[in-house]
Amino acid sequence: MSETVEKRHIWPLVLLALVAAGLAVLLREHLSFEALAANRAILLSYTEAHTGLAVLVFVICYAAIVGLSLPGATVATLTGGFLFGTFPGVLFNISGAVLGASLLFLAARWGLGDWLSSKIDATEGRIHKIKRGIDENQWSMLFLIRLLPVVPFFVANLLPALFDVRFSRFVVSTALGIIPGTLVYTSVGAGLGAVFEAGEVPDLGIIFAPQILLPLLGLCLLALLPVLWKTWRKEVV
Repeated sequence: MSETVEKRHIWPLVLLALVAAGLAVLLREHLSFEALAANRAILLSYTEAHTGLAVLVFVICYAAIVGLSLPGATVATLTGGFLFGTFPGVLFNISGAVLGASLLFLAARWGLGDWLSSKIDATEGRIHKIKRGIDENQWSMLFLIRLLPVVPFFVANLLPALFDVRFSRFVVSTALGIIPGTLVYTSVGAGLGAVFEAGEVPDLGIIFAPQILLPLLGLCLLALLPVLWKTWRKEVV
């Protein structure tokens, strides 16, 4: 990739990062639980009167939050459950998340992915070995970074874009991998009515509760089994 092409790709990403930073500052008070609580009556009334349009606007806004990596994805997930219920709210949440993640993946791949991948391939070090390991176990690695609650969502969107992960594989693994966590937060959002009435705050750390975290870790182990099996086969052979 020539220097001219690199600049042509880099500058739009820089501009996008600046826009995201500006929006994060401007919208920080609106992408919060307090804002949701204050505007809940208006949101419910509009959703009831214009359900189809409300779904469309919600999915687009969710995709923008994820695509620009703005803080507030958790609140957006709660909002989906609050406005539409656990079902079909979880479907709308997943749709917005996958759309936003896909846009961020494509932007990062277009701007840096091919160039960075060629640079890594030209090296012979630890990073090259890590990349080769990811290439050989893409499904396992993709599901693992999606299922681990400690991995930030934007990191799980950017890392695959910087390696040789096919777009279709990224989309499928994202849609499937975020189901457990999204379902948990959507169900919490569906119960916000009672939380609002009691003047309380939802427990956003519920994902780390043993009854939630242990099954997620179990799924992570299942995702790693193919990698462990390949490693064991190589050592035996």
